[in-house]
Amino acid sequence: MTASSKRFERAKKVLAGGVNSPVRAFKAVGGDPVFARSGKGAVVTDADGKAYVDYCHSWGPLILGHAHPEVVAAAVKAARTGSSFGMPTERETELAELIRSAVPSMELLRLTSSGTEAVMSALRVARAFTKRDLVVKFAGCYHGHVDSLLVAAGSGATTLGRPDSAGVPEAWARTTITIPFNDPTAVADAFSKWGDQIAAVIVEPIVGNMGVVEPETGFLADLRQIASKHGALLIFDEVITGFRVGWGGAQGLFGIQPDLTTLGKIVGGGFPIGAYGGRRDVMELVAPLGPVYQAGTLSGNPVAVAAGLAALRALKRDKPYAALAKRTKRLAEAARAAAAKAGVPAIVPHAASMFTVFFAGIPVRDYAAARTADAAAYGRFFNALLKAGVYFPPAQYEAAFLSTAHTDRQLERTAAAFGPAFEAAR
Repeated sequence: MTASSKRFERAKKVLAGGVNSPVRAFKAVGGDPVFARSGKGAVVTDADGKAYVDYCHSWGPLILGHAHPEVVAAAVKAARTGSSFGMPTERETELAELIRSAVPSMELLRLTSSGTEAVMSALRVARAFTKRDLVVKFAGCYHGHVDSLLVAAGSGATTLGRPDSAGVPEAWARTTITIPFNDPTAVADAFSKWGDQIAAVIVEPIVGNMGVVEPETGFLADLRQIASKHGALLIFDEVITGFRVGWGGAQGLFGIQPDLTTLGKIVGGGFPIGAYGGRRDVMELVAPLGPVYQAGTLSGNPVAVAAGLAALRALKRDKPYAALAKRTKRLAEAARAAAAKAGVPAIVPHAASMFTVFFAGIPVRDYAAARTADAAAYGRFFNALLKAGVYFPPAQYEAAFLSTAHTDRQLERTAAAFGPAFEAAR
C-alpha cells in the first residue's frame, strides 16, 4: 500500500469521503487519491516522494507555479505581523486598487474568502438592485456551491430549475433558469417568458467547469445586449478566467463590460480569497453604504491579500500571457496528434493557458456535447499519465492549466507521455 493510500484510509475515518472537496477523491478516474507533500515550480511531490509535472495547479490559481519565491516571501512577511485582525489594513485597499486598474468595470469591490462567497454576494446585490428574483445560468457552468445555483435544467430550455443536489429546496431552485451555453435562441426565449422577473444573467465567459468551452462569436455580446434591454444585470464569473486568460480577464479579451464581476483563485496567490464588484451605483447597495448585508471575519485576510498582491504585481511586471497561450497551444496540438496516431477520438480545446482533453467525437460547444465524452476513457488516460509522472485534473469535465513555471523540457516530457496514455485509453 502506498503512503497516499494509507493516508486516505486514515482520512476516511474523520473526513467525509476522506477529502475536503469531492473531486479530490478520484471517484471520476478510479484508484486512491494522490496525497501532496510539497510543490515547487511546476512539480508536485506526493507522500511517497514521487514527483509529477502538475497541470492542475490547485485548480488554476497557481499561474506562477507552486511556492513562487515572491509570493512565499510576501505571505511569510505578512504572517509575522499578524495572521488576522478583523480590522481594515492598507494592503486591502492596495489589492482593490490593483484589481480595479486591471478590470475597470469593477468600480467598487468587496473582498471575500472564496469564489462561492463572491458569487452568492453578487447575486444578492443584483436581486436587491433590480428588485427581481430570477437568475439565468448556463448548464455546465459552476459558480460555487450556492444553493440556488446547484440546479439542473428543467424539462425544456425555458423552464425553471430543479435541485441538482440533495438539501436544496425546490423553491430556491425555481429562482434559477438553466439554459444551454452558446445558445442565443434559448436566452431570447427565457427573456421573452420572464424578462421582467430576471435579476441577472451569470456566466463563465470562458467556461472552465465542464472542461474548457469558449463562447461562440457574438454570444457574450448578445448577453450584454439582452440583459440591458430587459433591465437585468450581467455577471461575469471570472473566478477562473480572471488574471488567468489575460491581465484584464475574459472581459478584457472580448471587450464586453459586465455589470458585476466575481473573482478568486489567482487574486489570492494560492491563498483563500474571492472578490466581487462592478458598477458603482450597484455596489453602493452593499452595507455599510446600503441595505444589502454581506460580511466575513476573514474577508481581506492580510496573508491572502499580501500573497495576492505579490502574484498580481509579478503578472503585471512580467506580462506572461502571450507566451503562456503559445505554449498551451503547442501542448494541445501535441495531444491532438497523439490521439490521432492512437486512433482515439479526442477534442482538445484551449483558451489562453487553459485546455481540456475531451474523449469526444464532436466539437464541445455546450454541456450536452461535453457529456458525450467518454469519462471511462479519460480515467484510463489520466492513470497512464499519472504512472508516467504527469498529473492532470482527476475528472473529465475540468480544465488543465499551464503556469509560468513549466519548462520546455517538462512540456516535452508531457507530450511524450501522451502517446502511451492515449493508447491506454482505447
